Amino acid sequence: MPTGLRARDAARGASRKLQRAGVPEPDASAEVLLSELLGVRRGEIPTYGQPLTDEQALLYERWIERRTNREPVQRILGRAYFRNLVLDLSGETLIPRPDTESVVDAALELLDARGGVGVVLDVGTGSGAIAISIAQERPRATVQATDLSPVALEAAERNAIENGASVRFHRADLFAGLPIPGRTIDLLVANPPYIEADVLEGLAPEVRDWDPRRALDGGPDGLLFYRRIFDEAPPLLRGGADVVLEVGDGQGEAVLYLGEKAGFSPLGLRVDLAGTPRAALLRWEG
Repeated sequence: MPTGLRARDAARGASRKLQRAGVPEPDASAEVLLSELLGVRRGEIPTYGQPLTDEQALLYERWIERRTNREPVQRILGRAYFRNLVLDLSGETLIPRPDTESVVDAALELLDARGGVGVVLDVGTGSGAIAISIAQERPRATVQATDLSPVALEAAERNAIENGASVRFHRADLFAGLPIPGRTIDLLVANPPYIEADVLEGLAPEVRDWDPRRALDGGPDGLLFYRRIFDEAPPLLRGGADVVLEVGDGQGEAVLYLGEKAGFSPLGLRVDLAGTPRAALLRWEG
């Protein structure tokens, strides 16, 4: 039953409530949640003619209340958008972020230099965002992915199916026990945990309280998993294999240095949309 509450008024009221609660970018949160509820674009909200039904108004109120507790919009909706994908989330997957699209772009360029074919391994796949994007956009590549969490792998497998991508998933702690022959990987890509352990508590509540801790914690200096990757990956890499690793702010040169010490050739850094170095590129000459 219609409530008489217009969409634009609902969004304005929700934005004011979020602002009072200290939620960042309250207009965006209010409008995105309402647009998803109504199935319209954000820009259509001011002219949306139908009043909200009782059920819509109640659900919207509940969503806004959850957002006042700093639950991310993507967690509330249970899904996230990444490149061409709609990805279901679980409590053990990171929310895919736009920064990571630069990692995919770099991986695709390196794959294109190989004619768009090759064996790709995504380590710590989470929701599957990187692996599924590569498989969808370069369907001639053979894409495999790992994660330690069975819950994350279930979500990733479901996302691959729903997005029409062919990816083979493995449960593994990075590379341990993978049923992949040695010296066969042409492109290794990863978004490993890279937050320094002692700064985790200072992260925004949307990250600190809602993203899985083990997907964030990169050890005392944030570089633990890069060291492991450089140490454990070589037996699987074909000579001339490319490596693309997402890095945190200010970590790029340190990651390239660690890779060079381990026998990898640094190729440089790739910036994200904000101009921040976000991906470290290396090559394993074998």
